Amino acid sequence: MTAELLPVGLLTPAAADLSVTEGAAALMVTVPGLVAAVAAPLVTVRAAGADRRTLLVALMLLAAVANLVSAVAGHLAVVLAARVLLGLAIGGFWALAGGLAPRLVAPAAVGRATAVVFGGVSAASVLGVPAATVVAERIGWRWAFTATGLLSLLAAAALLTLLPRLPGRGPGAPTARGTGLGALAALAALPRRNRRVRAGLLLTLALVTGHFLAYSFVRPLLTDHARAPEALLGALLLGYGLAGVAGNFLAGSRAARSPRRTLAVIAAALGTVLLLLALTTTPAAGAGLLLLWGLAYGGVSVALQSWFMAAAPDDVEAATGLNVSVFCLAIALGALLGGLLTDAYDLTAVLLAGAALTLAAVPVAALSGRNDHS
Repeated sequence: MTAELLPVGLLTPAAADLSVTEGAAALMVTVPGLVAAVAAPLVTVRAAGADRRTLLVALMLLAAVANLVSAVAGHLAVVLAARVLLGLAIGGFWALAGGLAPRLVAPAAVGRATAVVFGGVSAASVLGVPAATVVAERIGWRWAFTATGLLSLLAAAALLTLLPRLPGRGPGAPTARGTGLGALAALAALPRRNRRVRAGLLLTLALVTGHFLAYSFVRPLLTDHARAPEALLGALLLGYGLAGVAGNFLAGSRAARSPRRTLAVIAAALGTVLLLLALTTTPAAGAGLLLLWGLAYGGVSVALQSWFMAAAPDDVEAATGLNVSVFCLAIALGALLGGLLTDAYDLTAVLLAGAALTLAAVPVAALSGRNDHS
């Protein structure tokens, strides 16, 4: 996930080095998101009988290759080709790793283990970009890709060493509901059967697209729009990351009790922050709003996961799989729309569009499932 979001903090120097606009450079976020959205269900079907440890190691090695190729590429087309490979790795890894906790720990620890797995997603979202930005500021944006590639190799070695063998379940097995072609049918049918799942997918689309509309351009937003000094960019994004970690823990316990109210508050907070940021052009106000932005978005992943667990307690795997695809699609869509708006208008348009989408999620969250005590 850090690899997927890496270009966000490197957009300006990467665009300049590759001689493209920042809107075009945002395709580095769009491409892997689109590929991952398609790859997530397809990898599960095609690799139904394969050992999960072997697949996870192979996917992590693919991510390493993609990052290292991006680090040495001299043309945007080469970077985007590498990002296609990364999208395959991301989609496959999400689809396989998200449901492995019951096979790795005792039943009583499954909930905590699943939270740890998804906590890695939150940590990447709120800390990976600031860390990459610091590396890029010190030694160049290509070294940020290199470092992520090397860390991917270390992760592959850790998976190979620490995970037990995890044989796949063939498409015809009784327990194969989540691994064969029947899984795709279940994924397609679930939203038709469950209106709260439909509402949750709409929430994911609105919140994540709205966030990444603006966050894909956080670097120029801070330096060009809010006029923050370049030298403070790494520190500002690190503050955003720390605020996001705090937001993850604050939202976690509340979302477990009431995902509906928690998501309504998060959506309102995100939309308000983006709207206020569109109206300010001072470094101090920009820095303060960035911290509030991190605090609000830090709770999105855990709150959405709680929503789907409450919405489909008997179909958690299918609901989560749908959420993964929509989440990846929303990242890609946000970066794409943000790039189009940036090239056609300005950064203020990106913030206003992001605010409109996230605020539109407020009534969806507030009104969905009011009679379900959630």
